[in-house]
Amino acid sequence: MVDPSSPARNLLVMSFARFAGGFWRGASTRIAFWLTFSLAAGLICKLLVDVGMNKWNRWFFDALERRDTGGAALAAFAFPVLIFGVAAVGVWIIRARETLQVRWREWCAARLLERWLGNQRFYRMRVARGGMANPEYRISDDVRMATEPLADFAIGLFTALLTASTFVVILWTVGGGLDLKWGETQLHVPAFMVIGAVVYGVVVSAFMPVIGSQLSAAAAAKNEAEARFRFEMIRMRENAEAIVLTQGESYALHRLAAANAGLASAWMRVVAQHAKITWLTNGNSAMAPVFPLVLAAPKYLAGELTLGEVMQLASAFVQVQIAVGWLVDNYSRLAEWFASAGRIVELLDALDASEGDRQDGCLLIARGLSTDGCVLLDKLRLTRPSGEVVVARADMCFNPGDRICVSGAAGVGKSGLLRAIAGLWLWGEGAIHVPGGRAIAFVAASPFLQAGRLSDVLSFPDGVDAHPSAQCMRALTACGAGHLADRLDVTDAWEHVLSASEKQRVALARLIITQPYLVLLEDAFSCFGAAEQVALFDLLASRLPQAILITTGGAAGLADLHSRRLVLERNAAGEVHLTERGADFQHATARV
Repeated sequence: MVDPSSPARNLLVMSFARFAGGFWRGASTRIAFWLTFSLAAGLICKLLVDVGMNKWNRWFFDALERRDTGGAALAAFAFPVLIFGVAAVGVWIIRARETLQVRWREWCAARLLERWLGNQRFYRMRVARGGMANPEYRISDDVRMATEPLADFAIGLFTALLTASTFVVILWTVGGGLDLKWGETQLHVPAFMVIGAVVYGVVVSAFMPVIGSQLSAAAAAKNEAEARFRFEMIRMRENAEAIVLTQGESYALHRLAAANAGLASAWMRVVAQHAKITWLTNGNSAMAPVFPLVLAAPKYLAGELTLGEVMQLASAFVQVQIAVGWLVDNYSRLAEWFASAGRIVELLDALDASEGDRQDGCLLIARGLSTDGCVLLDKLRLTRPSGEVVVARADMCFNPGDRICVSGAAGVGKSGLLRAIAGLWLWGEGAIHVPGGRAIAFVAASPFLQAGRLSDVLSFPDGVDAHPSAQCMRALTACGAGHLADRLDVTDAWEHVLSASEKQRVALARLIITQPYLVLLEDAFSCFGAAEQVALFDLLASRLPQAILITTGGAAGLADLHSRRLVLERNAAGEVHLTERGADFQHATARV
């Protein structure tokens, strides 16, 4: 992780700015600049109110010193007006600032989600060796922690510049110079209050990077530990049934306890850094209001300043000190920002790295579009990330309406072939061409059923309420799951609620409803007897007449319902090739 004092910080800041600065370009430009200008106007108004409060201090305390009852009373009556102005400007700034933060975070998260989910990057990153840890945490929490403080930093810096330039003038004009006498030596110090404020602020600020040099790294480690602890708890919840069945509670508790201990250790490193910084921040908060009084005391005692002028100078000194000491007050949050921004930049780099024709140094299978509704395997070669060859050669063309059975001995790559066609197996050579804009459905022995209403599960991925309830009921009944028809509007975690056979029936019903053009069935009938496997496949074939159905596994009689039979087998050289058996065999021709 980049430390804010290291040379690499410039590269990190520029990388993050290129990404997050897009909020001020394109479709979001109008709202972005409107919120920015509104916030800037509010900050300028706040400065005017602060100057008014500074002048009020001089007015009120001078009246007290003169025993001017009328002047003091008038100042007291004017005070509520200033307070109302302070409150109104504060509301204005808060509304503009937090709206900007929310909209900026929304924009950044939306862009990251588009890139993460686009072109199967989320899957590619997950299967990559040494893949990115917890990208979802980076999109949710790190985006928030990288945008919210940055808006506050911009506000603080803008305010510091305005405040310093305004109140330095007050220190200069009201404080004037200071005459010092040491024996026969006389020394005139011009603008002594300005010099005192700047020197004090610079000295305090210079200590902060030294004291808190390790805070950024500690914050990054803490964020990573938070994500790891959350991931372990989610994984335990999602695998609760398997843990109970294997009596693995003690092992799960051990993993959670280790993650929790790691989180506590990471937090303690942050606590230690905060404690070191607090020495400086608390000392500064106690010293800053007193130091200007000490500086102004000689001139006040010499009768060169009134009490009101001393209080005005003290107020202006504190304002300048706040501006000059901006780094002191924000160093902890700045370190947190560097940690979160660094994790966002790492995610962007990982998303970029998932593009191209290589991953982990290995060639990736190319994917293209066919022009005639066919699926073409063009000189396809499947390998593992290690380079080990799984399937040495596969040249085949599948036409609309084909029913294809893929068989072969265990371990020859049947599952890998289906996953490659679906886009889940990335490594290898050659190309797979599929029709553009057409749906592909992959149904495994334990199919994916998302949580939600059962009607939405059946409509996946077409969208919520994409298909009428009557259609869902008919499909469930046809697949032997009619007893679930009255639960279409029930919301549940169906993947954990339904039995294995019910999940397979729901998955088959979903195919009938959504009508994909290519269906890949990997042991999708494993829960049924031979007769029911034949009946369900025949149902699927009749309801999807133009779809390409490719199956692996199943009863012996199931293969007889297929129009084409493919075999993955080893040749004399030990290489696995895909060949076609049967009278209807034709060598594939490229139609791309």
